[in-house]
Amino acid sequence: MSTSAHPSADAIRTGPTVTDRLVEANARYASDFTDPGMDARPVLRVAVVACMDARLDLHAALGLDLGDCHTIRNAGGVVTDDVIRSLTISQRALGTRSVMLVHHTNCGLESLTEDFRHELEDEVGQRPAWAVEAFRDVDQDVRQSMQRVRTSPFLLHSDDVRGFVFDVTTGLLREIDPA
Repeated sequence: MSTSAHPSADAIRTGPTVTDRLVEANARYASDFTDPGMDARPVLRVAVVACMDARLDLHAALGLDLGDCHTIRNAGGVVTDDVIRSLTISQRALGTRSVMLVHHTNCGLESLTEDFRHELEDEVGQRPAWAVEAFRDVDQDVRQSMQRVRTSPFLLHSDDVRGFVFDVTTGLLREIDPA
């Protein structure tokens, strides 16, 4: 219970929230939904690791259909321990063999530093256990991510790992040489 003289945001909400709108959209979607009869194994046997940026419509940009790939997204598309976890499950339990990394131009992580963690610690009194993984050079960050995938002892397949930068103004991919 709030002791403030001001009403809470919940008390003054006058319309549906974004989440309410999404749930309503799901109800419309589900009304015409039929089970496509797929299992969790991606048809193309590929896992795509990409940034969570809302400007990246990966399925459209890569010509993918439902069921074609596993999609793993996070801030920056950075290969973290959790991405390795997901890739390991994708490969060892669900049969993927290829990994495609997709970073992009004008990424928000280019404007952050590890100071972000210190600011959070000052604000909430606890330092995050995770690194920000900020970067200045997107090509180098793609190379680092490729190296992390290629050298992970947990992954069975590291021979088909390719990295790209998606240009948010043209929609084109540019492949990054791992060297």
